[in-house]
Amino acid sequence: MERSYNRKLILEDGVEYLGYAFGDLEDRVCEIVFNTSMVGYQEIVSDPSYTDQAVVMTYPLIGNYGITDEDFETRVPTLGALIVSEYNDHPSNFRCTKTLDEILEEYHIPGIEGIDTRKLNRSIRDHGSRRVLITNIGTDLETGLEIIRNTPVPHDAVSRVSCKKRWFSRTPDHVWNVVAVDCGIKLNIIRSLNARGCNVTVVPYNTDAQTILAMKPDGLFLSNGPGDPEDVVPVIELVRKLRGKLPIFGICLGHQMIALAYGAKTYKLKFGHRGGNHPVKNLKTGRVEITSQNHSYAVDAKSLANTGLKLTHINILDNTAEGVECVEDRVFSVQYHPESAPGPQDSGYLFDQFLTLMKEANVNA
Repeated sequence: MERSYNRKLILEDGVEYLGYAFGDLEDRVCEIVFNTSMVGYQEIVSDPSYTDQAVVMTYPLIGNYGITDEDFETRVPTLGALIVSEYNDHPSNFRCTKTLDEILEEYHIPGIEGIDTRKLNRSIRDHGSRRVLITNIGTDLETGLEIIRNTPVPHDAVSRVSCKKRWFSRTPDHVWNVVAVDCGIKLNIIRSLNARGCNVTVVPYNTDAQTILAMKPDGLFLSNGPGDPEDVVPVIELVRKLRGKLPIFGICLGHQMIALAYGAKTYKLKFGHRGGNHPVKNLKTGRVEITSQNHSYAVDAKSLANTGLKLTHINILDNTAEGVECVEDRVFSVQYHPESAPGPQDSGYLFDQFLTLMKEANVNA
């Protein structure tokens, strides 16, 4: 029996896409972006970096292996919306505990399926990320455009996803104590640090330098997270106060905030980098890594001059900055996600590099 369309997307440029509902049924205005990953939709749905974003999956079949309790990247997913070509509500996976539809409904995340995602993704590629309303089929175009125009662009995403009080993730026979600043941290980052002998204390994004130093950590980690890095002033100021006092490692948003703290600039990409297939060249070794990425903003490589930061990695596809370091301050960062099993182990050495810096700092203390 042929279904009738019951949901639609209205883009801010007036283009509409019709589809079918799954997940939550509330209307929502988001920034629309695409992700080129072939697997990992649960990790995408639960990645806090996607807060306020409607993600279009380029892979056509989503939901076929369900949801597994152990694979979440955050305890409370904050994805804006999920847009897919074909949704499968009958997963086949011995680890499956829930369906994707059930998780989206539980966390109030609207979904839409049955649209031409190839056409939509080409539109995002050609015209860039835009704002979109996911709504009921009965919403007329002019009303939808008015809703988009009257919905403010949020600038408080990090404050919404960051933890409200510190918490701990310990490991047996630990060697190092790391403080992780939570701007929307993925749990697999914490697991990666635990696996290397680090006890991790996770603190809210607005924790001050004195509080962190009082914990006597061996190193400071700056997490990924959503939104414009220039909005996260408390963390930028934190880096300025602690650089040179502790080894510092940043990933994604953490990378951008380190660059801003040293005086470099960031800018918004046309459609961002999202997916597990970006080749990145390590300028120190010449080695090319296949990386997993998720970001809308990038560090302006030209602005690194005279900041004390040196470019260490570049994206082979578009030559954007992918890594920086300040050897003197024991500070380094990357734009991509070494914890996301790209390659699948191409970038794990970055966590080991952080351990090396903590070891050197202890020897010289």
